[in-house]
Amino acid sequence: MNKKEFICIVCPKGCKLTAEWQDSANVQITGYNCKRGREYGKAEAVHPVRSVTSTVLVKDGVRRLVPVKTEKEVPKEKIFACMEEIRRLTVKAPVWVGQVVMENIAGTGVALVATRNVDQAGNILDKL
Repeated sequence: MNKKEFICIVCPKGCKLTAEWQDSANVQITGYNCKRGREYGKAEAVHPVRSVTSTVLVKDGVRRLVPVKTEKEVPKEKIFACMEEIRRLTVKAPVWVGQVVMENIAGTGVALVATRNVDQAGNILDKL
């Protein structure tokens, strides 16, 4: 039997959850105070996922970096692989909010998207 204790992050209460399971179909959660906490506990015990946020280098932009995030959560065990791919990535300006800067990051099937606009270095002066 597997056992894991952790704090629920679904709401501000921060319930101390305990998960016990033999397989992913039979997970018992205790310590929760709401249905969302129970569901979070089941997912966190057998398949934890996280959003990844970082910055990517921008070539020829008015800013050197553009903030990015994964479009959806990725498996927790893939975070370091995602960060390694992000570290090697450079995008060319202009970059727009919501623009996919990388498809299928670290083989997760999840896209990496920009969360800020970055103009080309010459564009800002052209607008004056």
